Amino acid sequence: MTARRKPQRGVTLVELILSMVIIGIALVGIFSVINLTVSHSADPLVQHQALAIAESYLEEILPQNYAGGASGNRADFDDVDDYNGLSDHGARDQHGAAVNGLEQYSVTVSVAAPVALAGGVKAKQITVSVSGPGGSLSLVGYRADY
Repeated sequence: MTARRKPQRGVTLVELILSMVIIGIALVGIFSVINLTVSHSADPLVQHQALAIAESYLEEILPQNYAGGASGNRADFDDVDDYNGLSDHGARDQHGAAVNGLEQYSVTVSVAAPVALAGGVKAKQITVSVSGPGGSLSLVGYRADY
């Protein structure tokens, strides 16, 4: 009489360990992609904030007079040359008061010597540089003497 083999029911220990290893490797790959995505999800917001700071400084500077006398207090700045060399640690408003929540940004302003444009019009290049947690950027504007 020959012994009859019963059909296998379940999995062996080797099959179980192998499937756990494969699932583990897949989960590590998925979680590393999620971690990378989440860790950089705020970058566009930080970069947009730096751009908004640079734009606000340029919007403050460009309407000022082309030339004028020296001013010591930022609230008294009345021409673009007054902003040359301005360096703020933390974004500030047009009166020099710190803006809450933007302390991690640094802003520097430089005003270049006038250059002659077509038609004999002179213009000054104004560069606003903002550095912060997302890196740094520079925005350039021109104030013409017209």
